[in-house]
Amino acid sequence: MSDTGNAELQNQLQALNERFVERLRQELPELARTAGELQEPLPRERLRQLMLDIHEQLHRLSGSAGTFGFARLGEQARSLELHADRWLAAAKPGTQSLHGFARALQRFASDALAESPEQATAVPQTQQHRPDCLIYLLESDAQAGHDMGQTLGNFGYDVRLFTELAQLEAAAADDLPDALVIGLQHGGELAAVSELQQRLPAHLPLLVISDRADFDSLLTAVRAGAQGYFLRPLDITQLESSLERCLNRHLGAPFRVMIVDDDADLAARYSLVLRNSQMLVQTLQDPSLLLETMRTFNPEVLLLDVNMPHCSGPELAQMIRLNDEWLRVPIIYLSAETDINRQMEALLKAGDDFITKPISDNALIASVYSHAQRARSLSTALSRDSLTGLLKHADIKEQLALEVERAARSGKPTSVVMLDLDHFKRVNDTYGHAAGDNVIRALANLLRQRLRRIDSLGRYGGEEFVVVLPECSAEQARRIIEEIRSRFSAISFRAGVHTFNVSLSAGISETDGHAKPGVLLERADQALYAAKHNGRNQVRVAQ
Repeated sequence: MSDTGNAELQNQLQALNERFVERLRQELPELARTAGELQEPLPRERLRQLMLDIHEQLHRLSGSAGTFGFARLGEQARSLELHADRWLAAAKPGTQSLHGFARALQRFASDALAESPEQATAVPQTQQHRPDCLIYLLESDAQAGHDMGQTLGNFGYDVRLFTELAQLEAAAADDLPDALVIGLQHGGELAAVSELQQRLPAHLPLLVISDRADFDSLLTAVRAGAQGYFLRPLDITQLESSLERCLNRHLGAPFRVMIVDDDADLAARYSLVLRNSQMLVQTLQDPSLLLETMRTFNPEVLLLDVNMPHCSGPELAQMIRLNDEWLRVPIIYLSAETDINRQMEALLKAGDDFITKPISDNALIASVYSHAQRARSLSTALSRDSLTGLLKHADIKEQLALEVERAARSGKPTSVVMLDLDHFKRVNDTYGHAAGDNVIRALANLLRQRLRRIDSLGRYGGEEFVVVLPECSAEQARRIIEEIRSRFSAISFRAGVHTFNVSLSAGISETDGHAKPGVLLERADQALYAAKHNGRNQVRVAQ
């Protein structure tokens, strides 16, 4: 290209950049005003519409800002977009975390225009699986509380420390956290926490730290709603693992329920009841469409009417059980049939439960919820590593193959990361296998915290992990994994009276449009070997 042509191109690019900046000057103040509205007491439908509008605007920014030189702004918009996405996808989206999110939006809007494109591209930001969850920590020992908060911060939590219960209660009146961690001194704190929970629209996850493990202390904690109980001296990584499980359960995706009943009005009634309990429901009156609909909707529970024209519920159930992929889906029969022998006959033909019509709303919800929860737990257990909850060896390789195919079609890069704990045999030999398992769980939790929902995580074997990062270049992946490496090395582990730290090494490869999944893994493994060979505790990109 001639110098004249190049100059013209640069002028056009500059004009586009200036147009984008002008767009930011119009959109960001509007975003800040919308964020301010989130902090007002509004009906849930209005809040949801606001979050949908915010999500759409952030999505546009995250997709375009980097192109115009505002890389940091784009990555911040992406992180906030993921927060909005998580709230919108939650089974029971709460309002307690919206105030913090609104403040983050306002800071983002006010700070964005202060940066030039050059400044925006200079500072890499980690793409997060979710924004920091707000944790209120009550601990009278200020130094111990500071240490706990620092370690939980390395896992990606926003921790606010209180040394007195009255301080925590006053803070909760203004801004509710996502979870409570209460360090007991005399046990009376739990009564006050129970009273606080009763005033809330929904109970917060509660974890308790104590010096006592007697029956009465445990019973008091359970009655207060505790979902975790830990003794001093505290193993902070075990507490974090329990905290993550509580939050995942608290913020999990809604259960998917499918109803097949030729009575459209009755199916609509059941659907309304279950939807009101934050479940996703698909109704069907024509049994011939069942298999096709199951493939698209992928239900976790199936409600079948027993008596339908041309086809019975048990016959449909037997057809479903011919497909191995649906063996885990619980089938609940719905019928006015009260004869126990006929009910048993239907259950023996591939059913899991029998609900007799009419059924109360609460009984329907309880039955469906319990089956859905168990089905999801079973599905997770079969496809996930039991220690970490990450994908197993074969499943992460399958996911990698899917992402490589998708990258080839889209032309966008996908990066593969192999991580390995440094000197892990020494950890097991010195501190025991229980401590080693604790380290592995901690790294798995940290990866889940710091990566995106679209990323895939797997335990490849032993202390080795594989991460698949779609739409992510090797250089972007290096910055992300480097930040994770730094945070992980700062985590202190406990084994008896001993505390220790563990580091990790990582190798990264990127798709080139031709390489097969096995080749990408091999390149990442070679880069990992180079990191190990050159001193460990580092991240290398395959050459």
